[in-house]
Amino acid sequence: MKTALVTGASSGMGRAIAERLLDDGYRVYVAARGIDRMSDLAALGARPLQMDISKEDDIRAVVDIILAEAGGVDVLVNNAGFGLYGPVEDVGLNEARYQFEVNLFGPARLTQLLLPAMRAKGAGTIVNISSMGGKIYTLLGAWYHATKHALEGWSDSLRLELASFGIRVVVIEPGLIETGFGDVLAEGLVTRSGVGAYATMTQAVAQSTRGAYGQGRGTDPAVIAEVVSKAVHTRRPKTRYVAGKYAKPMIAIRKWFGDRMFDRVIMSQMR
Repeated sequence: MKTALVTGASSGMGRAIAERLLDDGYRVYVAARGIDRMSDLAALGARPLQMDISKEDDIRAVVDIILAEAGGVDVLVNNAGFGLYGPVEDVGLNEARYQFEVNLFGPARLTQLLLPAMRAKGAGTIVNISSMGGKIYTLLGAWYHATKHALEGWSDSLRLELASFGIRVVVIEPGLIETGFGDVLAEGLVTRSGVGAYATMTQAVAQSTRGAYGQGRGTDPAVIAEVVSKAVHTRRPKTRYVAGKYAKPMIAIRKWFGDRMFDRVIMSQMR
């Protein structure tokens, strides 16, 4: 039985990915800050572990348990992350650093600690959940997009480093997925910059974000879980998979029509 670890598994895409890998016959470890929120996954056969991806001690504890019980993982899904939105002028650098800890440095540390066992096996798949935001940008999303662009560049270099060891690295770029992302993003925006120089812009982005999520407007997380399953089981996976509402057209507009046209597309949504 092959072993997988899915981070950020207490909700949304992480939960859906864990469920799919269980269906695929994997021994699945699931990690998140709130272990009680993964009781449903435990009932399905997953092994829940408490882990704050920004804390070294938590990461090491999870790795030690997995190495002791399973000898390592065949599949690592770096899914844990969140979106920090706000004007660059208003977002404190401590907040920005924490965004990088969760979205980049934490997953990087977890990967470092699990790699020796993967190399010893001469096989493995690392799936990094990025975003269409790893290829594009949106208004007031400077710090979030910075982390996702960084994750993608890191993944590309890692893919080259690990190829000779039989370890594959895959990037997933979801579009608008039905998770709690939108509500958390909008609430944080208004709290941080609902008044002041950027108030009008902030309110417009918050309203647009709330309107984009809920009532079936986004893509079901199960779609991303299916993509992960496909990438894991394909002999030669793509380096990137794009899936979910808006992802393919938004990335294409940025790529083929350039920044100025993309700027106009983004700003048109704020009216």
